[in-house]
Amino acid sequence: MDKRFFSFFNLTEEQAIALLDTPQDQISENDSRYIAASHLINFPTEQSIQALMRAVQQDDPVLENRIVRRKSLETLGRLKAEQALPLIRSCLGDEDCYTVENAVWAIGEIGTQNSEILEEIAGLLAKPKQTYRVIIHTLAKSNYKPALEKIRHFVDDSDVPTASAAITAVCRLSQDYSDMGKVVAILQNPAVLGRRLAIQDLIDARYYTAIPDISRCPVSLVFRLRGIRMLAEAGIQEGKVTFETIQPALEQSLFDHPETLSLVHRYEELPPISALIRGLYETDFGRCYLASKLLIEQYAEAAPSALFQTYEEEAYTDYGAHFHVVKLFGWLKHAPAYNLLLEALQNQQPQFQKSRAAAAIALGELGDPACIPYLKASLETKIWDLKYAALMSLEKLGDTSGREIAAADEDWLVRAKAEQLCATLSC
Repeated sequence: MDKRFFSFFNLTEEQAIALLDTPQDQISENDSRYIAASHLINFPTEQSIQALMRAVQQDDPVLENRIVRRKSLETLGRLKAEQALPLIRSCLGDEDCYTVENAVWAIGEIGTQNSEILEEIAGLLAKPKQTYRVIIHTLAKSNYKPALEKIRHFVDDSDVPTASAAITAVCRLSQDYSDMGKVVAILQNPAVLGRRLAIQDLIDARYYTAIPDISRCPVSLVFRLRGIRMLAEAGIQEGKVTFETIQPALEQSLFDHPETLSLVHRYEELPPISALIRGLYETDFGRCYLASKLLIEQYAEAAPSALFQTYEEEAYTDYGAHFHVVKLFGWLKHAPAYNLLLEALQNQQPQFQKSRAAAAIALGELGDPACIPYLKASLETKIWDLKYAALMSLEKLGDTSGREIAAADEDWLVRAKAEQLCATLSC
């Protein structure tokens, strides 16, 4: 789990517990019990767990307290606090559906084979207005086969993420994977949430044949890389796939050119360049990639100045648009963007980390060997996708000395790439 964003709050464990224990009506404007409940993920201690359990038991009906209870349940799940299971179970009958959702999720994270608890969770599938996807996912994760027929009722649900989870759960519980193609098809759904969650379902099902499909899915690179990586790790452990079989999909995703994606959105007519620049700020990355594709194909000459302008005005603070602007300078092979890309490569701010690998790829596209020392320096970071992207660009620039640094890397994918480079060069 990536915990880089967990510790933004400057609180000690004792301060967070004291804040969480404060009655909601005594909280000042500058304090937040929700932040305290979130922050305790950093302290897997008995006192933190007990504080979170006390927060769950605070029954003040005001919205702020209900939100704190939900977050406390989530944090107990993340901490895998087995001692909290009876308390969490008591929340399955809560009137607040979001509290129920978080209770179910937490039980799934902690894990249980208690058939009474699992049957109580299965019973929620017959209760109106619940988050059925989370319920189904938890039952499948717990391998609770008695729920199979209840789950089948949701395979054609109008809510795409729920249907996707139900199809996957039925396949897992029945060990009949013949319908998983329906989940693969959701990777091309117009709704971005459906596409993202379909990747999670393919991971859960260990459906290795979907790796190439995931690499073409028009969602954020983060979701694609997570899907490919997790399936690769499980598949290699099971002896079902090899690094060589997943490498093309992995590198195609890291390269991330819009022409390699199966885009789901279309324009009836070519928009003006200003509209496409705005498209880089969309929350649905499928629309961002469509905008990038058209900027490359239709506005190659005008795009660089428009990209510099939007970067100066807004993209330098918007991590999504920042990522796409960085990549586009590479695709457009715009040499004047070199310094901007070098800055992005070395940006230490957590929210801009995915732009670092994007910058590594873009610098490789510019073809300027002056960036080689900076790419090699990236191999000393802790970010696996940045290191892998740096190796790809170093290879493109004709410098393979980075393989020596990467050969002993802590990340298995980076090591595998280094070994592959070494084999190519007959080291």
